Amino acid sequence: MRHSRLLIATALTMIPAAAAAEEGMWTFDNFPIAAANRDLGTSIDQKWLDKVRLASVRIGGASGGLVSPDGLVLTNEHVASGCVEDLSTPERNYVQTGFTPQSRAEERKCPGTVAEVLTAITDVTARMQAAGAGLSGEAFTRARSAEAGKIEAEACGADKSRRCQVVTLYRGGQFKLYTYRRYTDVRLAFAPEHRAAAFGGDLDNFAFPRFAVDAAFLRLYENGQPVKTPGYLRWNAAPPQENQPVFVSGSPGATQRLLTQAQLRTVQDVTLPLEQLINSELRGRLLQFAAQNEQNAFVAGQAISGIENTYKRGFGRQQSLIDQRFMAGRAKAEAEFRARVAADAALRQLIGDPWTELANLQPEVARLYPGYYMLEGRAGGGSQLYNWAEDLVRGAIEKTKPSGERLPEYGDARLAAVENGLLATRPTYPALDEVQLAWWLSKTREILTVDDPRIAQVLGKESPEGLAARLARGTKLGDPAVRKALWDGGLPAIKASTDPLIQFLLRIQDVTRATRTEYEAKVQAPTDRASEALAKARFAVFGTSLYPDATGTLRLTYGRLRGWTYQGRVIPYATTFGGLWQRATGAEPFDVAPRLLAAKDRIPASTILDVAASTDTIGGSSGSPAINAKGEIIGANFDSTVLTQRNAYGYDPELNRSVLVTTTAITAALRHAYGQSHLLAELGVR
Repeated sequence: MRHSRLLIATALTMIPAAAAAEEGMWTFDNFPIAAANRDLGTSIDQKWLDKVRLASVRIGGASGGLVSPDGLVLTNEHVASGCVEDLSTPERNYVQTGFTPQSRAEERKCPGTVAEVLTAITDVTARMQAAGAGLSGEAFTRARSAEAGKIEAEACGADKSRRCQVVTLYRGGQFKLYTYRRYTDVRLAFAPEHRAAAFGGDLDNFAFPRFAVDAAFLRLYENGQPVKTPGYLRWNAAPPQENQPVFVSGSPGATQRLLTQAQLRTVQDVTLPLEQLINSELRGRLLQFAAQNEQNAFVAGQAISGIENTYKRGFGRQQSLIDQRFMAGRAKAEAEFRARVAADAALRQLIGDPWTELANLQPEVARLYPGYYMLEGRAGGGSQLYNWAEDLVRGAIEKTKPSGERLPEYGDARLAAVENGLLATRPTYPALDEVQLAWWLSKTREILTVDDPRIAQVLGKESPEGLAARLARGTKLGDPAVRKALWDGGLPAIKASTDPLIQFLLRIQDVTRATRTEYEAKVQAPTDRASEALAKARFAVFGTSLYPDATGTLRLTYGRLRGWTYQGRVIPYATTFGGLWQRATGAEPFDVAPRLLAAKDRIPASTILDVAASTDTIGGSSGSPAINAKGEIIGANFDSTVLTQRNAYGYDPELNRSVLVTTTAITAALRHAYGQSHLLAELGVR
């Protein structure tokens, strides 16, 4: 496959065209070693890849990297922020003060946090494709889900120290079994003040230059002791250099580069506008709630940060979809691909016309997506109490069935993960849940309309606000002992429960499950079948040297540390602490974190703080270790730019930039601002 740089208009591909240099979120079993070495002038090999894979850590929906022989993991503060908030109280607020223990004995367990290391990748394509052969609709999705559950159970069994997941790649072209080593005792080892990690707030979010120390350390424990991790990434605190090669290893969430133009028009006209509409209102409600008093501001902080990220990411994607040059590049790539297929009679007969099949399916997507999104995808509005209730009710129902007949998320191989999150001891804030539930119920009624029969089943005779108040204020699910009793008691305990939230979830199961079933049968199943045919065409035309869409699984991307030029403005590759001091105004959001500001005279102004890299990353890559050609860690990915949000649909080599916090900056902060000498010693820094 060619890796030469293409013109911008053709580099914005949907893959299948050849990838530009530095493009691609590559799986570790198909990484283009030779091409990367040629493009970067490096000499990495399979041994290097294996080491990086085993030192890469998945943390929920984000990433991290092992940096010591004793299970120490570098990630972002915003990745660890949920743990920081869970461990905080209004009286001892680590979000404001930072969490700075002076020894390992003071490290504290993060409730519900799970860390995973990918240990093996096995091809199971033949089994998965055979399972769905000749089937359609609901039968197709059930057969595929059952086979995936069977494969996962065969590989991991009841071993809670491992997790097995069948991963769909190339939208049905391949299926791989990913086996992870799981760690459920994850402890917070260090986090700066949130203001140090989020300097500039929403104004600087998805932007560069950036001036953020968005770094935190977690530690993996097992049997009460730190896990031994001899294959860690060594810490390199030297200042990074412009054009320096860099590799980023993490778990990017999802891309849609393999969508057809017809599918992408649905994203542009239906799905993304709906998501942006409701996200904007939720953001407003949360801000209004937080403004009422200090307690509300404390409990809503993480939810606000999350929704602001989601909204701004969506805004960047909307901008790419109305960029005529960008869309023309995608259209050209698809036309060229279709012409290649049309020229091969045998291939054309094998795959049929999946483009037309997908185009004809889009009106059904537009019809069914709003209900599916509101009643399944965004059900509960982010309420933790609702999520627990849903797992309790659905888990109880599904556990009465054979594993292969359940909803996939409740198969035997996945129950340990559900149970871990469900039984974690973490604080709850019913006032916040009430806001989230009221927003969800009111927006669901608005989007589906009052006359949709599902609304009467969900709301009954209550108003969204009244129902939300009754559920949030009356539930006892904030007590982990109550949740455990219900989980252990199974369906009889659930049915006997008088908890209003449990009873509500029981009441709406027919509605939500029917909505999900219809969407999977009429949209997901035919989409999967047509996408599988497209994947066969890609492999036939372009071979196997292609990278798949991101799926939340471990990927490796490469590039260089460098800036760019946009609309005549030259953006340098790096920022410094001196730039931070200059940008600071003393007023929010440009007020420097107190402990960092107190170290101003001790941190040289020339110390490099953040850098931009041409690596191919997206949401989920947060916390990913940035690694040099020697296999040393030089930073952690924590953001990208608004322009880079088009990365969901295609890679632009001139504009695509990841944003990294450097080990140079983290070292300076640990030493001069936070007094973390024990961590510096562990990292091998003198």
